[in-house]
Amino acid sequence: MTLIIHPHFHNRYTGVTRHVESVVPALVKDSGSETRVIGSGLSEGLPRITWPELLRRARSEPVVWHAHRNNELLAGMLLKLVGRQVRLVFTRHTSIAPSGFTRFLARGADALVSLTKQVADVIALPSTVISHGIDLTRFHPPEDRQKAWERLGQGGRLGIGVIGRIRKEKGQGDFLEAVRPLLPEHPEWQGVLVGLAKGADLDWVNGLRAGIEDRVTLAGEQSVIEPWYQGLTVLVHPSYAEGYSLVHVEAMASGCCVVASKLPYLDTLIEHGRTGFFFEPGDVKALRELLDMLMREPERAREVGRNAAEEARRRCGVEHEAHALEALYRTLVRR
Repeated sequence: MTLIIHPHFHNRYTGVTRHVESVVPALVKDSGSETRVIGSGLSEGLPRITWPELLRRARSEPVVWHAHRNNELLAGMLLKLVGRQVRLVFTRHTSIAPSGFTRFLARGADALVSLTKQVADVIALPSTVISHGIDLTRFHPPEDRQKAWERLGQGGRLGIGVIGRIRKEKGQGDFLEAVRPLLPEHPEWQGVLVGLAKGADLDWVNGLRAGIEDRVTLAGEQSVIEPWYQGLTVLVHPSYAEGYSLVHVEAMASGCCVVASKLPYLDTLIEHGRTGFFFEPGDVKALRELLDMLMREPERAREVGRNAAEEARRRCGVEHEAHALEALYRTLVRR
């Protein structure tokens, strides 16, 4: 049996963290493989391996080291010096053009995984396209969305907001500009930004919130994110660029009405008007018109959220990703 390792050398909880926490149990369940994690920042319930055991076993049996960051890939290259049967897999998570150093490292992997065709085109190296799935036992609609929102203690009866690291390129500024004139007209709606903001980014977003601080709160970074998806009625994703954001899929699976900037890969996931809504990145006027319509017609938002949850259950389970990865691992080990 091949030993599969997913390292995690990052202390902050990110989308990559959620991905590892979802796909490792799915790999164990799907293939019966011995899949382990190593590193920090992951939940305690995952199957782990120590460095002494890993180094010992790498000398005598096949090991697949699946890295998601440059430092993890570098560690895998060092491990490969120990064991001749070590195979390296590297997943590229972003559609931003890689640096020369990242491209150099990627060439050292035995297999590359890109989350979308766009990511594969940008990295410009042979890769296998395997999109992320999610754990549908974690991300699902609540029994009562209004009560789920009330439990978050944000105020109002209905929630609208953005989930993700707060940065200019993530588009929270467009959301604030779009929703500012709408909030006085819709007092039952409360806005929220969920995500890490620090330094210049925190100063920037607080400046944009001036005058509406009581209507758009900063919830900060949340290690347990499911209650926020279950509470929000409308989830806005105004980012200018993403490789493959888990936020879209997690929000859909949780029954949110997703209003997203139209990134290149999203039309394969969201059907405009039925399972979500699109606007062109940076088009604040179009975003405001969509939000105004949904805030006036919350039942329309709830209907689209129900459609999205059904679509996510049908297509977006992590089991599909685990099956594709397991086939890739088998091919590498045989080769």
